[in-house]
Amino acid sequence: MSFTCASQALSRFTVLDLTRIRSGPTAVRQLADWGANVIKIEAPTAVADAEQPGGPRHGADFQNLHRNKRAMTLDLKSPRGRDVFLRLVTRADVVIENYRPDVKERLGIGYPALRGVNPRLVYASISGFGQDGPYCQRPGFDQIAQGMGGLMSITGAPGGGPMRVGIPVADLTAGLFCAMGILTALLEREQSGEGQWVQTSLLQAQIFMLDFQAARWLMHGEVAGQAGNSHPTSIPTGAFKTADGYINIATAGQTIWERLAAALGAAELLADARFATNTKRSDHRDALNAAIERITQTRPTAAWVDDLNSAGVPCGPIYAIDQMFDDPQVRHLGIAQDVPTDDGRPIRLVGQPMTLSRTPSRMAVRPPEIAEHTDDVLLEFGFNAGEISELRAAGVV
Repeated sequence: MSFTCASQALSRFTVLDLTRIRSGPTAVRQLADWGANVIKIEAPTAVADAEQPGGPRHGADFQNLHRNKRAMTLDLKSPRGRDVFLRLVTRADVVIENYRPDVKERLGIGYPALRGVNPRLVYASISGFGQDGPYCQRPGFDQIAQGMGGLMSITGAPGGGPMRVGIPVADLTAGLFCAMGILTALLEREQSGEGQWVQTSLLQAQIFMLDFQAARWLMHGEVAGQAGNSHPTSIPTGAFKTADGYINIATAGQTIWERLAAALGAAELLADARFATNTKRSDHRDALNAAIERITQTRPTAAWVDDLNSAGVPCGPIYAIDQMFDDPQVRHLGIAQDVPTDDGRPIRLVGQPMTLSRTPSRMAVRPPEIAEHTDDVLLEFGFNAGEISELRAAGVV
């Protein structure tokens, strides 16, 4: 294989990537960044939509999602293109798609069809609402899932109306859960010798991410509401104004509350019966937050961060994104990484948020141009030069 792997961790696996937009590419990125032989399959220009979803190919979003893989074109709508795809499937370990559930069946590339070609295949699907059920044919979008999954009802200031989160959290988590499912299926295949169908959806992912807020309803019948920057159960926890910005303070338990009051020089808050227990602090959270903020506004953020951390009170500044990347700990972690390019001027993207000691991930290869590796991939999968020329002449690739 004439391709530079990003890691040796998953280099033995070949992945056929049929995904687009965000949730699917997020799943694929997890495999590509850890060294899988990922082949992005796109429609030839002649049959592609006039405007491809997912943003401009050389824009920041596309580039961040599609590094460390190769790309080829293939017309899956044509019988001959489907035949080529089935040939690729015979030697693949994973196929990932995020079409609407009916699309893959119309194309003849659903799991039952591909399992007949390769019983060891792990087939992964991400949809908006699931592969079956009353909503399965609805198109899925992140904000729709945030709303239906309950997240928008608990986000934002109390009484301010529903508020979306500032990132596409349903898309991103569905992709991450899909990747986790694929890796689980590949591990299981080592025992059974068989692949299986991995399914997740934006709606399922969003509901799972509600975590303790969902459990509060399922176990106790409590319907969470909006709490703004205040934590719903640990008081006082939230964002407080300082002399030059804002600071997050997280107070969990009586001991840390006492440390906070001492670090603020606010013995009177400890003596106030309204704030004596967590339950009472929750009942009087507005008054307590206002009292704390009157103090925090007297000094700059950096001074409070130093003093509160020294006192054993969890806290941190609230950064804009440029400030975040300039933070010394973020720089130390090295999560902003350079990707080599052909002109010698690397682009900088967001790297993996975890490390492996022996088989690390790296930014090995820039995102591919459309059809950049079509011939290389077909040759690798056993097509000869004559077959490739015929496929090109027929507009299949």
